[in-house]
Amino acid sequence: MRFLYAVILVLVVSPVFAQEEAEKAPKTLPPPMINVDSLYREDQFYAGFTYNRLLNRPPGISQNKFSSGFTAGFQRDMPFNKARTWAFAPGLGVSYNKYFQNMLISKVDEVAQYNLVATGVQYQKNKFEQVLIDVPLELRWRTSVPESHKFWRIYSGIRVSYAVYSRSKYVDGNYNIKVADNQDFNRLQVGAYLVWGYNTWNFYAHYGITPFFDSSARLNGALVELNPLRLGLMFYVL
Repeated sequence: MRFLYAVILVLVVSPVFAQEEAEKAPKTLPPPMINVDSLYREDQFYAGFTYNRLLNRPPGISQNKFSSGFTAGFQRDMPFNKARTWAFAPGLGVSYNKYFQNMLISKVDEVAQYNLVATGVQYQKNKFEQVLIDVPLELRWRTSVPESHKFWRIYSGIRVSYAVYSRSKYVDGNYNIKVADNQDFNRLQVGAYLVWGYNTWNFYAHYGITPFFDSSARLNGALVELNPLRLGLMFYVL
């Protein structure tokens, strides 16, 4: 009888201890749910740094020092295929560009004059600079997916710009000549550009279709136009 009582006691008590151990054991949680945005947009904000060159220069004009530029703005990414690898992106931004060269711009009776800095003259600074409001209109192709922001991209488009401020400045030991808002500058400028790269590092090239100066700008009788070429890096943020 004692043996029978022991067996019954084990059968009754064992499930109780088993239940307590099960309650004490850590519960396995299901893996977290990852929300995938199937309607994602890419590259909404941009910033770029450039090295600036002057093309289509009249004889005698040369560049010196490092001519640089900066551009930044916002673009509305608008995918138009199901995979969202193609998109159209209009935007709004601002640019600042400066160009060091040896063409001296001055004014006589409110009329801009253009001359080359005389050979042998030591000058500290000779540049012209512009601040522009930009409207980029861009076609985009990329290998993006919703789960990752690392992808290849090729973006190309037209940038329409309006010069809200321009100034030329010449400084040597005797003269400090400044000409602001030169009327010979083409305020409305159009350029074509290309961006290509992977993830963070993207190369940027911009060619100014519209020259800097209109037909009023003459250097020794030759038309001064000067088309900008800007080469640099472009960075994007969602």
